[in-house]
Amino acid sequence: MTWTIWIRQLHRWVSIAFTLVVAGLFAALGLGQEPAEWIYFLPLLPLALLVPTGLYLFALPYISRKAPVRRTLGT
Repeated sequence: MTWTIWIRQLHRWVSIAFTLVVAGLFAALGLGQEPAEWIYFLPLLPLALLVPTGLYLFALPYISRKAPVRRTLGT
């Protein structure tokens, strides 16, 4: 596998973890429980991985070294 595929898979799985952490935090707040203050910092851990991998995946089409595809007009 290439690095791009590994980064894409990492980004997908970390985004699932981030979603579950945030959903769990909102569920706890919705049930009227006040979690400890350090719980509010838990979403920052996966977010720290999502930002660089997301920026890489966003910029990937612009920095790829492939030659541009030439299209011809059909008659």
